Amino acid sequence: MSWPPRTRDLAALIAAAVVMLPLTACSSTPEKKPAADAGAGFPYTVTNCGVKTTFQAPPKRAVTMNQHVTEVMLELGLAKSLAGTAYLDDKVLPKYEQAYEATPVVAKEYPSYEKLLAADPDFVYGGYASAFTAGDGRSREALKKSGIESRLNLENCAKGRITLDDLYTEVRQTGRTFGVGDRAERWITEAKATDAATAKKLKGLDPVPVFVYDSGDKTAFTAGGKGIGNEIISRAGGANVFDDLNKAFGDASWENVVDRKPEAIVIYDYGATTVAQKKKRLLADPALADVPAIKNKRFAVVPLSDMVLGVRAPAAIEKLAQQLHPDPKK
Repeated sequence: MSWPPRTRDLAALIAAAVVMLPLTACSSTPEKKPAADAGAGFPYTVTNCGVKTTFQAPPKRAVTMNQHVTEVMLELGLAKSLAGTAYLDDKVLPKYEQAYEATPVVAKEYPSYEKLLAADPDFVYGGYASAFTAGDGRSREALKKSGIESRLNLENCAKGRITLDDLYTEVRQTGRTFGVGDRAERWITEAKATDAATAKKLKGLDPVPVFVYDSGDKTAFTAGGKGIGNEIISRAGGANVFDDLNKAFGDASWENVVDRKPEAIVIYDYGATTVAQKKKRLLADPALADVPAIKNKRFAVVPLSDMVLGVRAPAAIEKLAQQLHPDPKK
C-alpha cells in the first residue's frame, strides 16, 4: 500500500524532528506570556522549533503548506496575507471556503523549491516536517538564505506530549507574528470555553477504549500517545489503546489490536480510501472478529484535519465525544 506523504513521512519525520531540532522553545508546556503580549507590536522575536526569528513587521506574502496551518491563518482572518497555499488532506471547513477559493494554489501537494519561490513569499508556514524536507530544497535554512522566514507547526517538535496548551501557543505565536494577537486571544478564550463545556457533559463517565484506524493492511497505522489526536480522544471521553506508542503516528500489529480489546474504532477520513472501504476491511478480517468494537460494529469517524494541531481541535473534541458517548446524560 502506498501512503500519501503525510502518512508515509510522519513516523520518520516527526521522530527525526524531535531528535534533530533544538527543543527548548517547543516543549509541551504552556507558553509563559506577558499580560500585554496580545497587544504588543514589533519587533517581535519568537523561537519556533529551534529557529529564532525577529520580525520587524508582519509578513505580507505567506505560503501555507498543509491544510491545518492554512486553516489557522484563515481562522485568524489572514486571507489577505496569503500569497499561496498547498496540500489539502480533505475539504476546508465551509466557513473558510470563500477565502480559500480566493487563495492561489501553488501545488496540489508540496511545490518544488522553484515553484515555491515563484510565488514570491516572504514567509512559509509548514504543517508537517515534510514541508521543509532538505532533500527537496525546501529546508528552513535554504528559505532563510533566500530571505524567506518560516514556521513549523509545534506538533512536529515538542519534547513531551502535545496538549491543548501547545495549540494555544501555536495560535498565539502565529497571531503575534502577523500582528493580530488580539484575534488569537479571542479564539483561545472561545476554544477554552468549548472544551470546558464538553468536559462538563462528560463528567463522571468512564472512558471508552479506542483504537484509531488511519490506514494500513499488514500493520495498522494508528495514533500514538504523543500527538494532539491522543489529547482529543482523551478529552472526548476515550482512552487510546495505543497511548503508550511514543509517537504522534506509528504502526501497530493487528495482534496488539486484538489483545488491547478496543470497544470503539475511530476511523480517520481522508484520501483515496473511503470510510466504507476502511470499515469493510476491518469487518472482513477474521483475526479481528472477537474485538469488541468489531463485534458491536462501533465506529466513530473524524476527518484527518480534525485530529492534527489546528483550530479544529476544540470542535473535534465535542464531535468525537458525541460519537463515543451519544447520550451521556442517560
